[in-house]
Amino acid sequence: MATRIERDPLGELEVDETALYGVQTQRAVQNFPISGLLPHDAFVWATVLVKKAAAVAHVRTGRLERALADPIIQAADEVLNGQHREQFVVDVFQAGAGTSHNMNANELLANRANELLGRPRGSYDPVHPNDHVNMAQSTNDVIPTAIALAALRLLGELDPSLDLLAASLEAKAQAWDGVVKSGRTHLQDATPVRLGQEFGAYAEAVRRGAAGIRAAADEVRELSLGGTAVGSGLNAEPAYQTHVVQVIAELTGLEVRQSTNYFYAMQSMARFGRLSAALRTLALDLNRIANDFRLLGSGPRTGISELRMPPVQPGSSIMPGKINPVMAECLNMICFQVMGNDLAVANAVTAGQLELNVMMPLIAHNLCQSMEILGAGARAFARLGVDGLETDDDMLRYWLERNTMLATALAPRIGYAAAAEIAKTAVATGETIPAAARRMTDLSDAELAAALDPAPMTEPGVRVGGGGGG
Repeated sequence: MATRIERDPLGELEVDETALYGVQTQRAVQNFPISGLLPHDAFVWATVLVKKAAAVAHVRTGRLERALADPIIQAADEVLNGQHREQFVVDVFQAGAGTSHNMNANELLANRANELLGRPRGSYDPVHPNDHVNMAQSTNDVIPTAIALAALRLLGELDPSLDLLAASLEAKAQAWDGVVKSGRTHLQDATPVRLGQEFGAYAEAVRRGAAGIRAAADEVRELSLGGTAVGSGLNAEPAYQTHVVQVIAELTGLEVRQSTNYFYAMQSMARFGRLSAALRTLALDLNRIANDFRLLGSGPRTGISELRMPPVQPGSSIMPGKINPVMAECLNMICFQVMGNDLAVANAVTAGQLELNVMMPLIAHNLCQSMEILGAGARAFARLGVDGLETDDDMLRYWLERNTMLATALAPRIGYAAAAEIAKTAVATGETIPAAARRMTDLSDAELAAALDPAPMTEPGVRVGGGGGG
């Protein structure tokens, strides 16, 4: 491999001659050969967007001449359009609050800008990574701003994905609104519900989770860029602080605003902790829903088998004909990962000390991954797990007829104790509740039929006589 020699405050180091990154990035590659995980695409996009916005803002304030700003902007546009992504080579697990990632971007853009001006890579003349690409910036305000922009971009993909999933669940809720089935609490018989009611509740959980994420994301819209190292804004004039946020809004169409307290924005990463927690809250509900799908679809001969999962792939390498609830299982795994990511983010948020949180690269990686996989998982589950879902009407009817909690509807007429005795007897004899009640009460067949009709039990009201509930 042909190399070039570059220098930084620590001395000389060989860098791949073809690399757009430079000496500080090369040191980071050597220092952090940890996981092989590279920065998330959204985080790369956001970091480079910050650099472009800064260059544009500096032109507006007159601090950076166009002769230097234009090639920086052109180089940034190349990255934003998908080029040079392989040049972001620093492991996710790095130190220094993301200085290595920030310098990776600075060196890449400086080298490419100089190349556009006909200068060799590694010359850093006339465009310098620190003096020009990083002008009026610090890792300490660039990285939280990049995290925020990456999250807001991913929110633009996550939100419609959750809407798609909620709509798929709502469509099933409407289609199955008249399907009465056995309710279950404690995994034991409970009074009847409609399948549409179950699915309507699933859709509501997704809608509320999405709303919680949007609410948590609002604080993320307040950008720390302009605070520089500790929040004082040293080396960044007030006009730049205002212009750079305006430029970001213009370039992205995102609703962003200037920080009201740069010191807070540098010290505290709690805004990202709240967003991560909102993602975890949704994951808790999605995990529960996936578990219900697996349980209600268990069988087809030895389980509940009220739902028929879409057969998207063979389920076993040894058992012919086996079909597994793979989309629900996939959603479970995604939810577990999001929960784990949130724990990592929470711990990273608490690790801030004095004027800075140095764990920002970990926050960036976990937050971006959680948003990405939740969105992809929601889309996949809607398309392959919900839309093709069918009911097993025979099994729905089978379990409903044997539900001992139908006796609950008799309690207002004959009392709780007598109704409980009927349920107990039905379990012991294998009878249905109507058959046992016919033997054990003096209610007429018409009264029993009216009282034990399961459909009215899915709505509020007392079905027979008067008296109390339970």
